[in-house]
Amino acid sequence: MTIGGWRRLCAPLVGALLWGGGSAAYSQEQVNLRFSWRLKGEYAFMFVAQEKGYYAREGVNVRLGEGAGAQAALGALLQGQEDAVQLPGIFAITAITKGMPVKLIALYHPVTPMALISKPEKPVNVPKDLEGKTIATAVGETGTSYLDTFCRRNGIDCGKVTRVQVHAQARVPSFIQGKVDVVSVYQTNDLPILREKEPVKFVVLEMDKHGMAVPGLAIVTSDALIAKRPDALRRLLKAAGEGVLEARKDPGAAAAMMIKHWSGNPGQSIVTAQVKATVDAVPVATGRPVGWIQEKVISDALELLKSAGEIDTPRPVATYYTNALLGAK
Repeated sequence: MTIGGWRRLCAPLVGALLWGGGSAAYSQEQVNLRFSWRLKGEYAFMFVAQEKGYYAREGVNVRLGEGAGAQAALGALLQGQEDAVQLPGIFAITAITKGMPVKLIALYHPVTPMALISKPEKPVNVPKDLEGKTIATAVGETGTSYLDTFCRRNGIDCGKVTRVQVHAQARVPSFIQGKVDVVSVYQTNDLPILREKEPVKFVVLEMDKHGMAVPGLAIVTSDALIAKRPDALRRLLKAAGEGVLEARKDPGAAAAMMIKHWSGNPGQSIVTAQVKATVDAVPVATGRPVGWIQEKVISDALELLKSAGEIDTPRPVATYYTNALLGAK
């Protein structure tokens, strides 16, 4: 056989060996990620990355698990049961201030898309309309945890707002049953469900458009794991970012991918609405990877927490986050 013939024969084999070498370099490394709550459309892009093979391509085998609250998720992270957790960023910021050795490594919602909803007979069209109303509150519930700050920023006399404390899962039912006038909801979760299941045209006041900038959907890991397994985390974030972009192209298809893993889901149309609200709230900027964290977002959140009396002395801003694992876009 001529030399040219050998080259033609060997070229595909060399290419295959090089591809295999790349795959070996990115061997399927196990990464465990827990959500802070039960499944909801907000998490769909993580399943999109799984269904589209983005994790596998990056050499990570990602196990996605449901959770039972941010505190439990962070505890599992520190105990080594999880490699990363996905939760509202504000909870991680609070925990870090109190000494927990974790960091935000991606922030998809610099501003949580929260809203106060009311009924047409007792509407809250503008923040001042809260005066004279009753509102459901619960321990650890994001929307009303910072109600005093929301009042100050919008000229509301909070003394004229009656807070009715209930169990977290009783907030929305209390509102539907007319026991309270107002309830806070996530536009990425509760609101699509209510709009589909209730015959009422709710009055929606978007808190994020009235000075309530609370960091939301984020991925958090431990300082120890950042030092020990940065490459695995980097590959996880790359795949997750591509999942966001894919979900933005077709929220319905993203919902269908998630539903395959979600028994007892609320239905295609609701999950699609949740997915759309989630990805619409994710900033996508030229030259920045999806999930990029801005210093001002963290410093503003620290100011919010301090004004709400949840923290005393903030740590240096760099303590709370890193963009080093996001790489270049």
